[in-house]
Amino acid sequence: MADDTERQIPVLTLVADEISVPDIVGDAAMGPDRLRELRSALAALADRPIATLEVHPLPDRIDRSDGIPLNSSSPLAQQLTSLVAQTPKLAAAGRSEALYRMVVPAKVAAQFGGAVAPMVAKAVPNGIHSALVGSSGITAQAAFVPVAGVGACTVAAPLITFAVAAGLSARAEVARRQELERITSLLEQLHEDRLDDERSQLDGCVSAIEKAAAILLDEGLIGHAVGVSPAVSVIDTAIAKAQRRAGRWEQALKRFGDGPVEAATVKKAFPGIDDPAGEFRAHLELAALAIDLKRRVIVLQAVEQAQLNAGNPFERFVRQIRADLVGVNELASRISTVRRQLSRLQLDRPHGLRDFVFSAGEVDDLLRLSRELRDLGDIDIAQAPADIAIDMVRASDGSVVVLPALTDTV
Repeated sequence: MADDTERQIPVLTLVADEISVPDIVGDAAMGPDRLRELRSALAALADRPIATLEVHPLPDRIDRSDGIPLNSSSPLAQQLTSLVAQTPKLAAAGRSEALYRMVVPAKVAAQFGGAVAPMVAKAVPNGIHSALVGSSGITAQAAFVPVAGVGACTVAAPLITFAVAAGLSARAEVARRQELERITSLLEQLHEDRLDDERSQLDGCVSAIEKAAAILLDEGLIGHAVGVSPAVSVIDTAIAKAQRRAGRWEQALKRFGDGPVEAATVKKAFPGIDDPAGEFRAHLELAALAIDLKRRVIVLQAVEQAQLNAGNPFERFVRQIRADLVGVNELASRISTVRRQLSRLQLDRPHGLRDFVFSAGEVDDLLRLSRELRDLGDIDIAQAPADIAIDMVRASDGSVVVLPALTDTV
């Protein structure tokens, strides 16, 4: 619950490189809506990536289980400690433990091309989960106070880079666990050893990816002993399988044409489509898992390149992510299109010598398939670009826990 007194939240403008934009922020306190407007305006005016950093009191209860813990000697923790030490107002606001929220404006977040997405709440259909327990209490009756005018923007490319990388990595791991739970449930019902092997191979990549993420965020170099190269090979193989399956699905839909299609024809082209635990659903979930893992590897590869080049600007980090994400996003889009087209199919009854007879069983099969096809249309529609928030819990010893990147709830 929010305090009755208005709480002042220091906010600092961060940039990836030196920029020159008009001072539209000033020194006056502002509300959450005004802060969001100013972020958008600054992002539109600046020709370099820009973000804001807020300092919130640490909530009494906060779920850190999905976050990435970094010790005080890690680059991100050191960058944050240095920034706090150089900024008296930030230091005063976060004397011991505090929650630092970095918000990347929608214009900049859109450059990640789908690497960042809202984390869907399990309890609320289509709801957005906030990493903060009682986050509304943090900003309720709060006045955001600029630490300095925009003319005094702080250049913090490494902090932005590492925060985004850690937030994306944590977000990808949450998605991976959610996908794996669904796939495991499907395969237990399907009893398909071949698909279970695919699942096991992808799940076996996770350990190497987690080690690589930890090493990179601690500013180490990825060696062969970590096992990333074999993991990347497995993930790329899974992506290739998903692409071939998507191609077969697209060809089948073309053969259907625009008119009604017999249910038997649909089930032959898409085996198991009439069963929520069928082979087709398992193929969809395996593709989603492979895409999530591929996105996570792309972020790791971009961070690795950033570390190999001292002073690497944020723009190169974004360029590499965007270039590598093109193919995987195209695959995700193709699969989404297949699902939408299937959900819109017009089913027809069987035709033949006995087409004047329509048994009760055939009626049930047709209705069941119709329901399964409609369910395939319940997919996440691409949302308009939104601000992305990355929350970092900083302890008194300088260590940091970076929580999964989320759509901003401020």
